[in-house]
Amino acid sequence: MSMRLINAEFLKLRKRRGLVAAVSGVTIGPMVITYMVLLGLHASNPGKYGPAGGLENFQPSMDVLSTLTIVAAVLIGATLGTGDLTAGVFRELVVTGRSRLSLHASRVPAGLALLLVPVGVAFAITAAASLVFAGSLEAPSGTVLAQSGAWIALVAALSMAIALGVASLFSSRGTSIGILLGWQLGLMPVLLAIGSLGAAREGLFYAATDRLRPAVVDANTTVPTTLLTALIVLVAWTAIPLALGAWRTVTRDA
Repeated sequence: MSMRLINAEFLKLRKRRGLVAAVSGVTIGPMVITYMVLLGLHASNPGKYGPAGGLENFQPSMDVLSTLTIVAAVLIGATLGTGDLTAGVFRELVVTGRSRLSLHASRVPAGLALLLVPVGVAFAITAAASLVFAGSLEAPSGTVLAQSGAWIALVAALSMAIALGVASLFSSRGTSIGILLGWQLGLMPVLLAIGSLGAAREGLFYAATDRLRPAVVDANTTVPTTLLTALIVLVAWTAIPLALGAWRTVTRDA
């Protein structure tokens, strides 16, 4: 993996204006709209609706942003994993003698470079609004904001890596997006809510990320788990799809 490969992969993503617009719209747009609505409600009826900022509104905003971040990560990861095949340039890249494994690995930092910008902007809007418009409410501390920012970046990075691996394995952008969104946003929350599954739920991605989530964002962890278990689960959820995607990239017919 070299900086030239990373820059080339990043350029491919950046030139997809529809993708950039979609990712920005999914992450930044809802945060702007949310606080505009909260400000409007408070201005129209201060007695009924409290200030738009503060820790009270920061908590649900982070819940929404984490879900939207996963959606954006899936879009970018799925596009990275299938972009060369869809464009019909995979054969040309292989013929040049470049390592297939390097091609696969270079997509990770390239995807993060594009994903973390809109996610960072969306988080900055949320953090700034929670401070500026706190009014009489308690505002989140600098420590809380730093921990929350690091957590949302971790969720973004891991979700993108998983999507990249799955898309590289299935070689279909649409199929990969459908599978990942259905699993991440549909089936996994349902499995977490089934108490009869017991400790088996500790192996789910959301259970591990919830363990690392700042307590002030969501004090009620769905599945109690140890820090070591959470770290092992996150490594497994990330490494296995990436490894399978790398294997498919290396063994695929050019």
